[in-house]
Amino acid sequence: MAPRGKMIADFWTVCTTVLCLLLCIRTVVTDEENSEYWRQVGRYALRRAITVARHQNKNLARNIVLFIGDGMGISTVTAARIRAGQMNNRSGEENLLFFERFPHTGLMKTYNVDAQVPDSGGAGTAIMTGVKANTGVIGCDARVSKGNCSAYNEDSKLRTILHAFTDKGLSTGIVSNSRVTHATPASAYAHTPNRGWEGDVDLLSSGPECRGVDDIAKQLVMNNADIKVILGGGRRYFLDNTTADPETGEIDPYQRRDGLNLIQEWEKDKENRGATHSYVWNKTQFDQLDLDNTDYLLGLFSPSHMDIFDEETANNETELSLADMTEAALKVLEKDNRGYFLMVEGARIDWGHHVNSAYTAIHETIAMDEAVERAFLRTSRRDTLILVTADHSHAFSIQGYAPRGHDILGVTAPDSNSVPLDGLPYTTLGYTNGPFSGRHDVTGVETDSPDYRQPGCVPLGVETHAGEDVAAYAVGPMAHLLHGTQEQNYLYHIMEYAACVGYSERYCSNSYTHDRHG
Repeated sequence: MAPRGKMIADFWTVCTTVLCLLLCIRTVVTDEENSEYWRQVGRYALRRAITVARHQNKNLARNIVLFIGDGMGISTVTAARIRAGQMNNRSGEENLLFFERFPHTGLMKTYNVDAQVPDSGGAGTAIMTGVKANTGVIGCDARVSKGNCSAYNEDSKLRTILHAFTDKGLSTGIVSNSRVTHATPASAYAHTPNRGWEGDVDLLSSGPECRGVDDIAKQLVMNNADIKVILGGGRRYFLDNTTADPETGEIDPYQRRDGLNLIQEWEKDKENRGATHSYVWNKTQFDQLDLDNTDYLLGLFSPSHMDIFDEETANNETELSLADMTEAALKVLEKDNRGYFLMVEGARIDWGHHVNSAYTAIHETIAMDEAVERAFLRTSRRDTLILVTADHSHAFSIQGYAPRGHDILGVTAPDSNSVPLDGLPYTTLGYTNGPFSGRHDVTGVETDSPDYRQPGCVPLGVETHAGEDVAAYAVGPMAHLLHGTQEQNYLYHIMEYAACVGYSERYCSNSYTHDRHG
């Protein structure tokens, strides 16, 4: 970890101007009717932009921390920004999430090779490998289509940014509040024609041509043994079907039928290495970890996806915040002063949207933002690149003509331009499709409740992704390479070049890489 004084200095170097601007806005918010107020705000932002442009950080990114908000489209970021501000007794619109204060931003085109609207497998593959892929495929180029194993071979498999770090003997980690075998975390390490083949049970219905394909959980443990930290859910794919789950006391039908207990296999490998290691499956065990003396950490906190984090019930044995898991991962990884790569997924944003729960999606975005802040404060801007992005957006919108400061989770007060033709009020947040569809009277309904579901226009079993661009935010070495509108796979190439690994190593200067590779 960076010395505390250096860490604080880095923090103020990057953020002081932004924080001062925010404080100014808070103190003169009543002067917004004065045109000079907005001129001052604009000039201040311009001066900051000029300062950022003059001070590009071209250092080697020894460390990279990549945050992926699954399904965190721009409308989701906006709604979360407003909600976070309103939770702090402000109007909300003027607020910024922590990662929105990063100095460099760009837009990413998210389509898959075979689809206008992407899925997490194809999008995650683009981010992690630098190559766009087909829908439902992980870690393979576009010769491989979903479920078709005919083109699946060593030539079609793609190396990831995580692999580029492990190839150099550097430390790596994965954190997610989904199953660690789910599409986004799997795109960091796995190769498969079907993102759904998380365990060997999932492959039972595949054809004989797919017999050479290992399930994702097996790939994680048997083919990626150098990964230092694995934290998330999905325990069922690691336990054999003769071992009861320690939490439920039952055997899940998705548990392994090949006789392997992958948790035991993981532990055996670390014992053979002579490495200190810990496997934990609940919060009590997690809280008791001696991370200073842990080289490898495996945490599987749920049979399937982890529960949605709730501050009021955070003492639940299996409930951990994304921020806590992120900080634990960094404590393990930062002991490697040569460098590390960490991928963190805020998965529950996506799950909230899929069931028309704006409350869940927004609060999970805020929870991921807290994890970003925790990582920022623990690392140095001199040598750590932090990237925050989304794999795709959702069919989610902010609508109507609500007045400034209106509850973002509330009911829009119609004006003369937005009186519903059916006479019924409607919520500010809504979906164009989803499992909760149709108009209903929301008068007196607690639309800000965690249990409320915003209606969609088109009735579907599950709300869908959307195809518009998503934003990416960066701070640290080579963050200025993030600019404009780019293909989503460009993010990989920023990371590879910033860290001088993989293909980029051949044209990085010797002086640039001396401390690591010299």
